[in-house]
Amino acid sequence: MTKPTDDYQPDRRPIASRERAVSKRFANWLVRRKVTPNSISIAGMVAGIAVGFAFAMTNHSPYPAVFFLTAAMLMQLRLLANMLDGMVAVESGSASPVGELYNEIPDRVSDAAMFVGAGYAWGSDPTLGYIAACLALFVAYLRAQGKVAGAHQEYCGPLGKPQRVFLMTLTSLLCGLVPASWHAEMATHSALGMSGSLMGWGLVVAIIGTVWTGVRRLRRIAHALRTDHDDN
Repeated sequence: MTKPTDDYQPDRRPIASRERAVSKRFANWLVRRKVTPNSISIAGMVAGIAVGFAFAMTNHSPYPAVFFLTAAMLMQLRLLANMLDGMVAVESGSASPVGELYNEIPDRVSDAAMFVGAGYAWGSDPTLGYIAACLALFVAYLRAQGKVAGAHQEYCGPLGKPQRVFLMTLTSLLCGLVPASWHAEMATHSALGMSGSLMGWGLVVAIIGTVWTGVRRLRRIAHALRTDHDDN
């Protein structure tokens, strides 16, 4: 692990659940057992990749509901890892710029795996999955580019990473719990064709929400940079 810098403070996404007592106790438990924040980040990425495989398997299994529900569970494990890696880094005093790479890059891999896999899920459409994946990468790029340009990191939504994962978790749970006949009924009465299934509609909502998020982030970053320039 890279030696931490004493005065280094990571720029973390605000997460309300990070302040809960149970979250802090769990983070301290991991620190005492010398679990590194980077290993937690990698574990989150593994869970994210597994989400994509679980989604894809729904199209090849006689029991798609099992894989939809598995994907929902794995997405929550990914979010848990995303919360704990930063907490462990701060609690153990091991936060470093290299840790930011471990925090960001696995997230981009997980986002891509989640959406591409969702595109290959039962009743879905690969095109929608690839579009959603590209847009998720783009809004993360906007946030990072804003920081490089001199603005603060912009985490605004409506569909930042936690909200994207929540949306796909909810969609996956619905796909796993509703009768199979509902999927076919929705597709039959949808202008989207087979992509009019629950998962297809989930991806459509993800695409619209992510585009909206990108526009809001770009406007806020531009405003911050103009304000800073005017002040100088």
